[in-house]
Amino acid sequence: MGSVQSNRTVAQTIDIGEITADVVQKDIKNIHLSVYPPTGRVKIAAPLRMDLDTIRIFAISKLGWIKRQQTKLRNQEREAAREYISRESHYFLGKRYLLKVLEGDGKTSVTIKHDKLILQVKPATDTDQRQIVMQEWYREQLKALVPNYIAKWEKIMDVHVSEFGIKKMKTKWGTCNREAQRIWINLELAKKPLECLEYIVVHEMVHLLERSHNARFIAYMNQFLPEWRNLKEELNRLPVSHIDWAY
Repeated sequence: MGSVQSNRTVAQTIDIGEITADVVQKDIKNIHLSVYPPTGRVKIAAPLRMDLDTIRIFAISKLGWIKRQQTKLRNQEREAAREYISRESHYFLGKRYLLKVLEGDGKTSVTIKHDKLILQVKPATDTDQRQIVMQEWYREQLKALVPNYIAKWEKIMDVHVSEFGIKKMKTKWGTCNREAQRIWINLELAKKPLECLEYIVVHEMVHLLERSHNARFIAYMNQFLPEWRNLKEELNRLPVSHIDWAY
């Protein structure tokens, strides 16, 4: 077990059976456990005041869940790394498209025509720049879609979302900040079917009513979106993006 300390942060590792977990203690109120793709690396964020034995006991109590998450991550299908070249497969809202790259001096853009995604870029645009253009297009599509779902479910749930955002996330499809009434949606959801996107919006908005994934949370999900388990399974079955994961 090693330990590194910085200003108001302590980083160390603990062993839980055959699993090694990274522990970061910082100025937070609650303990958080995450299992990161692609290999299932375990990270624990804990309050500074919490002693290491308490953290280890907490981790041991979650050992079964950790192993299930690791198995799921290691078995999940992953897309091959994208090169953003013509005739490469890309997805939008669950549908497969063939990419067609056009180089010219016109405005950079992405458009859909029949079964093709047309990527218009300037000459000599490299792979990284093409990826950025595509990701920004995906972001704009989600920004246009998500408000409609929020408006629909605000009326049904009698809650209010003050703000939403789209960002790349490695381990979650969405997050909710109850205090700020803000939800975040994973950029990757632009590639998934619309019903999966709506499921995640509903999931995060239910957190405005219940913080934890407890029986009350599940009861709300059953009430508002009875098919949510099927949607969750569908989302987890779909391939996830290739990412050069760094720690």
